[in-house]
Amino acid sequence: MVGNLTYRVNRAELSLVQGDITRQPTDAIVNAAHNSLMGGGGIDGVIHRTAGPELLNECLTLGGCETGEVKVTKGYNLPCKYIIHTVGPIWDINELWNPIYANMVKEIFSNQLRNCYFNSMLKANELLCESISFPNISTGNYGFPKYLAADIAISEINKWLELKTGSIKTVNFVCYDEENYNIYFNLLK
Repeated sequence: MVGNLTYRVNRAELSLVQGDITRQPTDAIVNAAHNSLMGGGGIDGVIHRTAGPELLNECLTLGGCETGEVKVTKGYNLPCKYIIHTVGPIWDINELWNPIYANMVKEIFSNQLRNCYFNSMLKANELLCESISFPNISTGNYGFPKYLAADIAISEINKWLELKTGSIKTVNFVCYDEENYNIYFNLLK
């Protein structure tokens, strides 16, 4: 690990943290969710297990979530008020085999990931959150290229903070693994 990094964008503070998102004491944490919202592998499963069974019970009432969209639940046993569930795109290599369509498909996947960050920030602002923590959306089981995903995340959050700070004063990128952390660190410095 190189060390944590923090800088200001407009009136907000943007931080890079290596650690467990379920331990972040922010108003909202973002869950890289499965579209069923029923938990699963990766960070989604960790959030569900840590938050407790009440989270699953609330998610059962939400009717799932589309890629790039968000749904909100209480934080339950997590140190946050809200969990903002967003469904990232699945980087489907089978869709990229044809060079005629590959760039178009990459752009569709990239736009879906941008929507995850934009809609999460929009929802956090609507909830008057002052702080929010993001995981590395879609870079685990969903296979999104880590460097591209980090570039999209940083770009989208910077755009939001430069134009629409609203209630949000602190944004954390929380990287569980060292590979993602190093990618974010190098892009942010």
